[in-house]
Amino acid sequence: MQTVEIEPFNIIGISIRTTNENGQASKEIAELWRKFMSENILTKIPNKVNNDIYSLYTDYESDHTSHYTAILGCKVEYLKDIPNGMVGKSINGGAYTKTTAKGDLMQGLIVNHWSKIFEMQLDRVYDTDFEVFGEKAQNTSDAEVDFYVGIK
Repeated sequence: MQTVEIEPFNIIGISIRTTNENGQASKEIAELWRKFMSENILTKIPNKVNNDIYSLYTDYESDHTSHYTAILGCKVEYLKDIPNGMVGKSINGGAYTKTTAKGDLMQGLIVNHWSKIFEMQLDRVYDTDFEVFGEKAQNTSDAEVDFYVGIK
């Protein structure tokens, strides 16, 4: 675990409004991933900085126990050209705690790591948190994913 400073950035992707109650987010975010992959959303996002996929959590109602918006997309240069059916969001940046999870994406790697994060004594801001699925996440059975949690 390390503290890093993230520069402001923009993201374009697809989104849902969800909650962690009753495992709802796990199901709905998995469905968002299915849509992202089956509709080849990655190729439809304009002005990408690179092909890293961001799974972003923002617009928290209060904290991780209530409603928030999940966005699956890519970092982009600007938000001028947002395709129909997609959303654009500017992220302020700031201080983040960075952790990394390694393992099988199909065996609950992401959900399990978030469970660990929820138990950490972090002074969270509940503005924007995200995961980055870069080159090391291509092999789904032996993936490496970076998690960024906004802190005060």
